[in-house]
Amino acid sequence: MSDAVKRFRHIVRLIEDGLLAFLLTSMIILAVTQIVMRNLWQSGIIWGDPALRLMVLWVALLGAMVATREDSHVRIDILSRFLPTSLTRAAARITDLFSASVCGLLTWHSGRFVYLERLDGALLSGLLPAWWCELILPIGFGVMTLRFLLAVISGRQNLPIS
Repeated sequence: MSDAVKRFRHIVRLIEDGLLAFLLTSMIILAVTQIVMRNLWQSGIIWGDPALRLMVLWVALLGAMVATREDSHVRIDILSRFLPTSLTRAAARITDLFSASVCGLLTWHSGRFVYLERLDGALLSGLLPAWWCELILPIGFGVMTLRFLLAVISGRQNLPIS
């Protein structure tokens, strides 16, 4: 692997991990602030709940991207436990190809959704275009599609233990 590819992968890793840590920390602070304000002063931050919902979406997709990167996502592959080692790699590639196909479909349709939201001109809290906040959908599923396709091409390094 070339130095440029290693550097690019490192930068992507830093961005994913940094965004995930920042959003998770922000969610905790905002949620605690909302709870304290509601319990002590019967008020809250007006944009707090919609922001938390958006942050949950971003954290879920960023977490899925990281799980795909680390090859630690949920896997339903009971068949691989009973296959001989010689067929385990082939089964893993088929599973990764199926996962890439599903993620590819989700990328396409979420991209269409974001495009339609852009055309609609919907605003979140009257300030932010909704489609900006929804961009994580096609980006996240696109990254997962790419990672699954790379796993199909190169084969996974960490195969489940039979």
